[in-house]
Amino acid sequence: MDTKSKLDNALKEALRSGDEVRKRTIRMVRAAIKQAEVDRQIVLDEAGVIAILQKEVKKRREALEEAKKAQREDLAQEAEAEIAVLEEFLPEAMSEEELRSLAKAVIAEVGAETPADMGKVMKALLPRVAGRAPGGQVSQVVRELLQK
Repeated sequence: MDTKSKLDNALKEALRSGDEVRKRTIRMVRAAIKQAEVDRQIVLDEAGVIAILQKEVKKRREALEEAKKAQREDLAQEAEAEIAVLEEFLPEAMSEEELRSLAKAVIAEVGAETPADMGKVMKALLPRVAGRAPGGQVSQVVRELLQK
């Protein structure tokens, strides 16, 4: 079952159970997916849906940080609850070791040797990571490996 179908089913369950946070969060992410499809005039594939889910999680993590800085515990709890709901639909996160070994394999595959080759490595690596690790973490690992 693809992620969009999972979101639809989860929304139906949330409506039946009366879970307001879950209902609101799933509706927001479905709206973001629909908006991206309308803007680009395409139907998003699984990778596109996962990318939007990651973007929504990132927004909420930023909101969580801001709420903590402002000492707004109510907003922080709300953001944490929304992150928990969204993470249910993301693929299992890649461990640091898995990411390093995959990055090493791609570096060898494309023949990268210096940090100047980072673009080639990222172009080949990001589709393989496919939402299992944040882009910032991927680029940090690649940068470290190319500087050695």
